[in-house]
Amino acid sequence: MGARTVIKNARIVNEGAIVQGDLAMRDGRIERIGGSIAGDVEIDAAGAWLMPGMIDDQVHFREPGFEHKANIETESAAALAGGVTSYMEMPNCIPQTIDAGALEDKHRRAAAKSAANYAFYFGATNDNLEAIKAVDPLKACGVKVFMGASTGNMLVDDEETLEGIFASSPLVIATHCEDTPTILANEARAQAEYGDAIPIEMHPRIRSEEACYKSSSLAVELARRYGSRLHVLHLTTARELELFETGPIEGKRITAEVCVHHLFFDETDYATRGADIKCNPAIKTPDDRRALRAAVLEDRIDIVATDHAPHTREEKGLRYVDAPSGMPLVQHALLSLLEYTPVETVVHKTAHAPALRFGVRERGFLREGYWADLVLIDPGRTTAVDDERLYYKCGWSPFSGVTFRSRVTHTFLNGNLVFSDGEVRDTSRAMAVEFDR
Repeated sequence: MGARTVIKNARIVNEGAIVQGDLAMRDGRIERIGGSIAGDVEIDAAGAWLMPGMIDDQVHFREPGFEHKANIETESAAALAGGVTSYMEMPNCIPQTIDAGALEDKHRRAAAKSAANYAFYFGATNDNLEAIKAVDPLKACGVKVFMGASTGNMLVDDEETLEGIFASSPLVIATHCEDTPTILANEARAQAEYGDAIPIEMHPRIRSEEACYKSSSLAVELARRYGSRLHVLHLTTARELELFETGPIEGKRITAEVCVHHLFFDETDYATRGADIKCNPAIKTPDDRRALRAAVLEDRIDIVATDHAPHTREEKGLRYVDAPSGMPLVQHALLSLLEYTPVETVVHKTAHAPALRFGVRERGFLREGYWADLVLIDPGRTTAVDDERLYYKCGWSPFSGVTFRSRVTHTFLNGNLVFSDGEVRDTSRAMAVEFDR
């Protein structure tokens, strides 16, 4: 039996409550929670929040095929620095993760170099329905369907294929919902008015509310028709919220996600942040942001994630029509949420709810016997976002210049201290996320 590590004097945030006490870990798992516990190794939390690490259900780590932007090693290290202990990575890489061989290749890569626990989506195309039906439900976290074109050529717009996916997917269907014909028409109008000098402020008009609603309402209609398990990713508009019900995630087959940047920024920030905050779907109005924040609190939106999607500084410096969409986010996601969201809600939306939605085994909660994926956050110490202290390969953050009111001080992965004193200490402790299915 290994040594017992005890986190002392913590404010333990878990399952809707905050309790003062200690937490003991041994052999990678949580051994005991609460009261005063003696340990072989003791870490004084000094009243900081102790919570389960974030399970980020939407990241793009760019490997294979786009390693000039990012890779599994660099971005998973950044995740640990931000208290993200498990991630679910997207299939729009090169080659795309649309067959069993590509999925297995990603697992091999992550086993060799990932610093955080990992899982991968299986991608849908117009012609791989049979591969989707045959996917091993223990090997993939979900099936990703681009119902609007985004990064990569994975648009699924064939009606028969879409119906086949919704009728027969063995996994949760996670959708990117934007209507491509609507976007192309908006883009053509903007091009006619501005030529190639379209201003960045037009992005939420091109990737419009109408484009989002038309696609997300179709996804919900298909899910209701076929009884599918549907998870709609990165909502951006107040209008879309009417498609989803309030209430505990445990009782839902159709769930919704919002991302940290859509909760933090709004369209007034394009004037200062420019293409750094260009993403798909677009950051929209202050009213939309207010509605999204309210929907998180009322359990209409079930999960908060990042859609971490790095590009190089040079790529982001291009004119609007050429600058790619997406931004790096995992290193400061939790801190950004804590600026305006109760800590108990943050824990539920970033750890408990993803574990429940995807059937994650023995993670996402502080429970005796569960894996010890933990983060300590001190609400009394600030974090100034400085490009010199980023772990991203791209070397920049959309939060650059922001000072958050809290700080990630320690991250534990499978019971091991992997981040403290501002440094990632160990990148060899990660495991594949397992599922109860």
